[in-house]
Amino acid sequence: MAKSNVNIYSVKGEVVKSVELPSAFATEFRPDVIKRAADAEMANKRQPYGPSPTAGVRHAVSQWGKGRGTSRVQRLTQGNKAAESPNNVGGRRAFPPKPEKDYSKKVNRKEKTKAKLSALAALSDVEMVKLRGHQFEDGITLPVVVEDDFEKLATTSEVVEALAGIGISADLDRAKDGKKVRAGRGKMRSRKYKTPRSILVVVSAKEAPVFMGANNLPGVEITSTEGLSAGKLAPGGAAGRLTVFSESALKQVGEW
Repeated sequence: MAKSNVNIYSVKGEVVKSVELPSAFATEFRPDVIKRAADAEMANKRQPYGPSPTAGVRHAVSQWGKGRGTSRVQRLTQGNKAAESPNNVGGRRAFPPKPEKDYSKKVNRKEKTKAKLSALAALSDVEMVKLRGHQFEDGITLPVVVEDDFEKLATTSEVVEALAGIGISADLDRAKDGKKVRAGRGKMRSRKYKTPRSILVVVSAKEAPVFMGANNLPGVEITSTEGLSAGKLAPGGAAGRLTVFSESALKQVGEW
């Protein structure tokens, strides 16, 4: 992708000046590499899970054997109730997930860097950002770059007001209205709701007050330039996330 100029906006949404994007935004677009790195990042966040090794087998049981006209399953020694077998009430699971299973995936360091730079380059493509479903006003230059005063906004209302002034608050409404009840068993496992991914805010330092202001918005993620990765720039491997950079953060990207 070729280099291009972007506007720098104030916290009130006014165009202050124009700057050229760093050379990192001119990296070749490689969706295959981005997808591989993003999938590996998600896989490496998986937490091992599984039942207790003794779940469903905490009984004193024996098998009656043949000749009684009953099924040959384990039965309680102090009674005749079936227990412990996978097809019985209170029995163990037949093929449970194993906590020792390794779900992690490896990606070469150079490949991971290539994926991050490629995902970064996709941020400046308007059509690609729209294809991801993001909503914003026409005429806005992407990625959105704001003055460093944006990093000092410590309350959620100030952040929302600033994003509205720039013209990208419609994407916040899309994420808020898109919150849905998850289909399937996840509802029972502390992940009842699904919220669409919205704006990614990139600042120069982890100590910036805007972390407190932006972190409470639905679908919005905030990170420093050190924490950028293919998984955050292209969630699910789909490149073109609507991203807001502070001016200092953009300069740090230019030093890569």
